[in-house]
Amino acid sequence: MLMHQTMRWYGPQDVVKLSDIRQAGCAGVVTALHQIPVGEVWIIEAINERKQLIEKAGMSWTVIESLPVSDDIKRQTGNWLQHIENYKISIRNLASCGLKVITYNFMPVLDWLRTDIDFEMPDGSRALYFNRLDFVAFDLFMLERPGAAADYAPEEIAKAKEKLEKMDPVTRERIFRNCLLGLPGSDDAFTPEQVLTELKKYEGIDAVKLKEHLFYFLQQVIPVAEECGMVMAIHPDDPPYPVLGLPRIMSTEQDAADLVAAIPSDACGFCFCTGSFGARADNQIVPMLKRFADRVHFLHLRNTKRDAAGNFFEDDHLAGDTDMYAVIKEVVLIQQRRQISIPMRPDHGHQMLDDLNKKTYPGYSAIGRLRGLAELRGVEFAVYKSLQS
Repeated sequence: MLMHQTMRWYGPQDVVKLSDIRQAGCAGVVTALHQIPVGEVWIIEAINERKQLIEKAGMSWTVIESLPVSDDIKRQTGNWLQHIENYKISIRNLASCGLKVITYNFMPVLDWLRTDIDFEMPDGSRALYFNRLDFVAFDLFMLERPGAAADYAPEEIAKAKEKLEKMDPVTRERIFRNCLLGLPGSDDAFTPEQVLTELKKYEGIDAVKLKEHLFYFLQQVIPVAEECGMVMAIHPDDPPYPVLGLPRIMSTEQDAADLVAAIPSDACGFCFCTGSFGARADNQIVPMLKRFADRVHFLHLRNTKRDAAGNFFEDDHLAGDTDMYAVIKEVVLIQQRRQISIPMRPDHGHQMLDDLNKKTYPGYSAIGRLRGLAELRGVEFAVYKSLQS
């Protein structure tokens, strides 16, 4: 039994067409209704309209990425109780349309952060990159977040200041722009004022409190998912450590274990992202897969290369710090034991070949993901065949 191979699609406005994804060999598409404001109900008509587009292209849609959780829910402020009720309605509506897996995250304010979305690789392709000193310089001297200096060591602050002073204006502007990129599916960037305003709303909410809010949210919605035959898959933090003074609560193996202990239902599980978890050296990816095997509902397979200074970049899918062969072998064994085909998508491909001349969502050009999918598919097929012999 092989993984259910998919690619992410941002909807009709995506420069990557459904026909491109099908030609890549995908059986399914992972997408979301980005046009619906966070916190509002996903209505059946909109869900079916998107589903019919995908099915007309010869593929299926069973995984939502993502049904976002509002910051009101994460903070338990404002309209958070109504947003939870709306979330329940959306779950029921999605289930009635035949969808099976809901991906979400619990990262405050920003879904992900990179300092460079055009990092040039030795072969001329471009990757996503997180440079620690560039980010420190952004936080302290560009965004000027109040109290930021307390989050960094004095020597790190000095190095970031020195690096900033040597930067040309174009590089400064590029880093500033990249750190303020909007949410997935949006072309809009945050403004510094918006970010600082949102950060202030999280004052008094530490990791313990945010985790309590996550568990409360899940205690309300998981029974609905169980009733509807759906599962929920939380995506780990990206990067998997605190940023901008915000707590992160799905970064480590212990965070995952806390979730499993708090919500004793197999409907509550993980979008297991090897790239996000793998950006931390203390996360042992294959042992984590073994430990949480029954809760893995969706897979993001990508590879990062990190260094001791806290920098990392998106490497080739079969390179980087994660042993992708060992990961895929473990996934094949999990699938055989559970008798399921786990949905998978190649994540964050390099921008390469003809895509170098196109404007695409960072990490989501077609050709780089096609290359990644081909490599991952080849490894999985070889592992599968070897276990049969």
